[in-house]
Amino acid sequence: MKSVLIVDDEVGTRESVKMILKNDYEVFLAKDAEEAFLQIKEHSPDVVLLDIILPDIDGLKVLEKVKESDPDLIVIMITATKTIKTAVEAMKLGAYDYVTKPFDIDELRLIISRSLSTQALEKEVKYLRKEIDKGFSIGNIIGKSKVMENIFKVVRLIADSKSTVLIMGESGTGKELISRAIHYNSNRKNFPFVTINCAAIPETLIESELFGHERGAFTNAIEKKLGRFEIAQHGTLFLDEIGELSLSTQAKILRFLEEKEFNRVGGSKTIKVDVRLITATNRDLNQLLKKGEFREDLYYRINVVPIVIPPLRERKEDIPMLLENFIKKFNAENNKNIKGISKEALELMMNYDWPGNVRELENLIERIIALTSNEYIQHNDLPFSLINIPKINGLKESVLNGKVSFLEAEEEFEKGIILDALKRANYVQSHAAEMLRISRRILKYKMEKLGINQDRLKDF
Repeated sequence: MKSVLIVDDEVGTRESVKMILKNDYEVFLAKDAEEAFLQIKEHSPDVVLLDIILPDIDGLKVLEKVKESDPDLIVIMITATKTIKTAVEAMKLGAYDYVTKPFDIDELRLIISRSLSTQALEKEVKYLRKEIDKGFSIGNIIGKSKVMENIFKVVRLIADSKSTVLIMGESGTGKELISRAIHYNSNRKNFPFVTINCAAIPETLIESELFGHERGAFTNAIEKKLGRFEIAQHGTLFLDEIGELSLSTQAKILRFLEEKEFNRVGGSKTIKVDVRLITATNRDLNQLLKKGEFREDLYYRINVVPIVIPPLRERKEDIPMLLENFIKKFNAENNKNIKGISKEALELMMNYDWPGNVRELENLIERIIALTSNEYIQHNDLPFSLINIPKINGLKESVLNGKVSFLEAEEEFEKGIILDALKRANYVQSHAAEMLRISRRILKYKMEKLGINQDRLKDF
């Protein structure tokens, strides 16, 4: 049960308020400031109802001392009508609200209830922010390679800067994760982090998404809409795939970077906001500059602090740490207890080039943990593309060196896939065909063509 401390020198007020609240709260009483401090120390009440006029110390002084020792303690001032101005001053000092004598019972209950709800919400927000801060702390980004350690250093150095950042890297390397780390390690972390994927928004809508629009600005604009720049006020706006923007939209972003202002679509009012811009791309902006598809002036504006995230194939020493993290994550999500990965499976993963980068690795581990019943991830839990990497690489080299013809390599590759599928299907042809997403008739035809001996197989 929540508790309320009533601090008032009038015994009638104390007792009447106690009668009003005693069924809903644990109630403590104090006749002056000295007694109030003792009650707060002993009982740690959730709410203090504090009279502005006390016999020993002025109520505002009591408020200051209470807030100094516990800024989160809810204090509601009690005042006579003639001292309302003083009550307003008290709110400036941190009081939640005030009530006037004589009390409106329903109003008093409502104010106390609302104050407790507000406090609970604020505590939840603080907790969630702490969790977000932990989730996007630099220490939570996986990587021990030298290049990643250098990126972490840059993030720490620029976090509190106002400079624009350009993050470059292939899809799946973690560009948004780095952008979030910059934001949540900065002095803007308590303000919004707003993202937009420029490639996912049609050209006709991107300007409205970024800058908002006024009612009637175009067909279906039935009400005013705030854009991402306004929503991100005092925080960070992350523009992913900025290389996909048209030259006209690029010009508007350039204006914002130069003047810190913009106009909504269909509006004449100039809007100023304080927003830090972080951009990202998986395209070569230098090539776009040469083709005239990206503005040179905008390029230099966004490329103040460049961060290049290497593909996973160039930092394979990070793979074991990433695997450990993803196994732990998806164990928890799937209520599994996979203990790790076998030496053979790890070796295959280390030899794979991961064209989808960290995102591909994460998706693979999620799928394996959902499907496997093994205690450790084994090589036969992995897809064909990983299991046969050495063989595929060997075939590729043989073709390029002229030792094997392209058609011979193609047949060998196809044969290997079919044999692996049959093995996984326990030599049940119908199951193998389903695994390969072909009909059983086509499977039998290919087996005959490739010389796969049917006498060794079970035929159902």
